[in-house]
Amino acid sequence: MTDKNRKAKIIGKKDLFLGAVLIMLAVILLIVFRIIPEKDGSIVRVKYDGEIWGEYPLAEDTEVEIKTGLGRNVLHIEDGKVWMTEADCPDGYCVEKGKISRGNEVIVCLPHRLTAEIVEADEGADSAIPDDRQVDIVAQ
Repeated sequence: MTDKNRKAKIIGKKDLFLGAVLIMLAVILLIVFRIIPEKDGSIVRVKYDGEIWGEYPLAEDTEVEIKTGLGRNVLHIEDGKVWMTEADCPDGYCVEKGKISRGNEVIVCLPHRLTAEIVEADEGADSAIPDDRQVDIVAQ
């Protein structure tokens, strides 16, 4: 068998069929995920070490300084989007993450054990934020 025939045998009809099926499946999944509406969150929930540290409405533009025993982060909320503008962690991935604006999107700072997730506000539910961490005034 020559090298030319050997190369031709590498990709057969079954391989082409499998490739076509995989491409069609990928296109179908892409269409389905584009059609399914994503829930828009109404608040950003900040957790430190798994516990709720604070909740802030996306409708109000503000900047939140988060100081913990592990370090400092600054969370910025503007025009319904959230992002970390500063972090003194060694890797800085949370700042590199960029802006999030849709439900269930998360910014994670592993060194500081901090997460900021966009979620729906629990209407009528008691606040899980301790009184000493609740915001009573925001000034600009």
